[in-house]
Amino acid sequence: MTTHVVLLRAVNVGGTGKLPMADLRRLAEDAGFTAVRTYIASGNLLLESDDDEATVGKAMEDALEAYAGRPVGVLVRSPGELQRVLDGNPFPGAPGNRVAVIFLPGEPAPGALEGVTRADDGEQVALGERAVYAHYPNGQGRSRLRVPGVERGTARNVNTVRALLELAAG
Repeated sequence: MTTHVVLLRAVNVGGTGKLPMADLRRLAEDAGFTAVRTYIASGNLLLESDDDEATVGKAMEDALEAYAGRPVGVLVRSPGELQRVLDGNPFPGAPGNRVAVIFLPGEPAPGALEGVTRADDGEQVALGERAVYAHYPNGQGRSRLRVPGVERGTARNVNTVRALLELAAG
């Protein structure tokens, strides 16, 4: 069995997309996955399956759409890829809660950072493996950073990525 980390988009954010984590676990179990567990109420799911990433993602998308009545974005990563994301963090000296990893469905487009707009608040961005990193030295809450091409992605801070990797290993 392979461990997969499933990241949902727009779940429990700003009062929209409410999905109790108990329901998310049940949906995954009903889809045939084992060792199902969640991490914090923001759409982080770990599960085991012999299926590949695409099959796991499609099964969870179908289950979530049936549950929610609308498509819910799902991105699946392996523990190895999460480790590479952490190892590739271009802002290793920054606090983990100030660096977001925006996971994408595929590799960022060439020139993806050319259209970035920001207020002069010191934000920095960099490309990664199927991800964009964003450093928010003054916090994400008040930032005006806009990164084109990440609309189908979902962000997790480095602390959350590290915790997911630890759960996957444990």
